[in-house]
Amino acid sequence: MTDHTAPPQPSHRRRTMPLREWLAPITLVTVLAALLGTMYLGYTADPEKHLHDFPIALVNQDVGDTIAGAPTNLGDQIDAALRANIPADKIDLRPVGMNEAQRQLRNGEVYGALVIPGDFTKRVAILGAAAVVPGEVEQPIISVLTNPRAGTLAAQIMQTVADQAMTQVNATVGTQLTDQVRAALGDTPISGAAQRQLATPIDIVVTAHHPLPDGTGQGLAAFFYTLVLLIVGFSGAMMINSLVDASLGFVPAEYGPWHKNTARAPISRWHTLLIKWGIAAISAPLASAVFLGVGALLDMSLERPLLLFLYGTLAITAIAVTGLSVMAAFGTAGLMINLVVFVVLGIPSSSGTIPLEATPRWIADMAAVEPMHQIYLAVRAILFFDGHTEAGLGRGLAMTLAGLAVGVFLGAVATHIYDRRGLYRLGIDHRLTTPVEGH
Repeated sequence: MTDHTAPPQPSHRRRTMPLREWLAPITLVTVLAALLGTMYLGYTADPEKHLHDFPIALVNQDVGDTIAGAPTNLGDQIDAALRANIPADKIDLRPVGMNEAQRQLRNGEVYGALVIPGDFTKRVAILGAAAVVPGEVEQPIISVLTNPRAGTLAAQIMQTVADQAMTQVNATVGTQLTDQVRAALGDTPISGAAQRQLATPIDIVVTAHHPLPDGTGQGLAAFFYTLVLLIVGFSGAMMINSLVDASLGFVPAEYGPWHKNTARAPISRWHTLLIKWGIAAISAPLASAVFLGVGALLDMSLERPLLLFLYGTLAITAIAVTGLSVMAAFGTAGLMINLVVFVVLGIPSSSGTIPLEATPRWIADMAAVEPMHQIYLAVRAILFFDGHTEAGLGRGLAMTLAGLAVGVFLGAVATHIYDRRGLYRLGIDHRLTTPVEGH
């Protein structure tokens, strides 16, 4: 016998939203706005004000000479003056040899170096003598090496710090040298040209250590490459979560004004999550390859494309798997958690635009565990530091693998607990919905 009873129709009674349902989204938006304002405006407002532990190498190669009949080493004096006068809480001044300075520059461990050459005192002595006895003379030189591969703004901050320090050094050495020349000349006046030369005797030469090649966006390519890896992993997780749930009948699939309902599949939370993880794992290498191909078409500098492809695949997989696990564990709240962890807190603490040493300390501390900072270190090492593990690839790789492990663990434990306790997901009730497209 066929049952001709019409199915129950949806109720058209007007339903009002309680006050708490209005307050919940309004509160969330307000809190998100406050968090965004604190993170994004707070760390960009005045980087130099927040400067702390900014690493600079100091190389003193001066061997000294005799000035006014006395053994003198001006390099040692400048070295001591810089260490005494540069605020230790703002600048991490590292007295090292030239080989060690080059190693730290090569691995992005310092943002620049101040180099006093071996003949510095000798050149100062010759300059002083030239004010008394005519002859050819070369200015004493102090080199300022910036490290643009460690960050564009970091190189600018390095140059600003060096300018301030070297202005003071130049004035001090100039005063000392002028006094010595006056003592040697006695009543004989010093010419105006000589006075000008003696007042600022040091030639400050600023050069970039291992300059960036073309196609790097002045050093910003590493940040934006990291950003696209993060976005595709984060957004991909949300899309995979919604599409798979719609396909399995847990939520309706909506296409503009149309919607489609599918009967709920008899599947556990754990197996649902496995399907989502599988799709993410298949999508990750495709997305990584697309980014690499687009970069090549746009003439982006890609010195190690295979390594970048492999790490990009890992990073996208780790973000997507962790994001899916968070949504499996916390449901709708997982969307906000993912947004805050990966994006809101991630970009300011990435160090891709402003070095951590020029951000508030609490942001710099957060970077130790923030996923985007770890990915940025690895991408920057691959793009700008020849894939050296010491330049950040080692740490970035280890932390990305650790993040992937945490994501897998969280998803597996949460879904197994829910399944064992019989907390099954409810599908669409077809008695209360219209399963026909266009209705």
